Amino acid sequence: MTAMLPIITGIGSVSPYGHLAGLIPQCSPEPSAITAWTTSGLRRAFLVEPFHPASVVPGLKTRRLDRLSVWALVASSLAIQDAGIDLSQVDRSRIAVVFATGFGCVELTEAFYQSASANGWSGTDPITFPETLANAPASRVALHHDLRGPNLTVGCKSFAGESALIQAASLLRHGQADMAIVLAGDTLTQAVYEWYEAADLLSPACYNSDLLSTVGGFMPSEGVVALLLEPEGSRASRSYASLRSGRWAAGGEPRQIVRQMLGGAVPSLTICAGNGAPCASSTAACSARMIVGHDAASLPAQAVAAGLADTGALLHLVLALSGAPRSGLALMLGTSGDSGFAALLLELP
Repeated sequence: MTAMLPIITGIGSVSPYGHLAGLIPQCSPEPSAITAWTTSGLRRAFLVEPFHPASVVPGLKTRRLDRLSVWALVASSLAIQDAGIDLSQVDRSRIAVVFATGFGCVELTEAFYQSASANGWSGTDPITFPETLANAPASRVALHHDLRGPNLTVGCKSFAGESALIQAASLLRHGQADMAIVLAGDTLTQAVYEWYEAADLLSPACYNSDLLSTVGGFMPSEGVVALLLEPEGSRASRSYASLRSGRWAAGGEPRQIVRQMLGGAVPSLTICAGNGAPCASSTAACSARMIVGHDAASLPAQAVAAGLADTGALLHLVLALSGAPRSGLALMLGTSGDSGFAALLLELP
């Protein structure tokens, strides 16, 4: 018996493009000047515009939550809506949640430690502490939708988003869940931005109003993307793409492994996940050209998605699907400077 392919039937996102159900329209959002904290001169990033979550998801209560948890709740609700799922008609104990994050609920973590520094440990707010945990967003999504299936949080340098998608597909293929909500994202805070600066990772465009350079660093971004996965043929539904296979490795030679995945096929589209680097100069782009040739259609890493250095893969994928060919294979490839890589092979409907 052949296992049914996991298919993407719903998309939801909270990003610099806005809060959206379904594909993201083809456009290029402008970076914004940071005003949430005081900076010495201009500092720019791709930011999520403030909005009222309850206007998108009626009845949503978010007063004590980190923005990451709030965005995960909104994005997951939009993905469920986009897939046309009525949760009252399905077995919620068979729906998994897999969440990928690089920094977790860093906003409330910062606030908690600043409070401890100012007031001592006895002066911190004990109600805040549980919301600082990296798995809080996945837990909040499960609680809000009453989902009682597997609940996983993935943190993986450079490949958290890809890893979450591979994990969720594995749950479906092995019969451990009937559906899976896969989420990936991070918030941008002062500490994160200043860490990028100290590590000398940022583009010169972060400090002036020039267009983004094709070389030399990246501009930070923030947001959460949610995908709803179901086994192929489980119900009559629209498919954005099906996941044929995925590989992740901390080292090794990506060309040989990805060629095995392709089995001689040539993808109609190659998606370069930037992982914080522009596609044209990234190791992902070089590997992609070696694997599929210079003439194959290649979608460069989008600056907004590349700004989510560890979790931008799902945003890269959604942006690629917005302008993808009507059918064929799509190869999404991300590599890191540590010679690790992640590759996903998708079939477009």
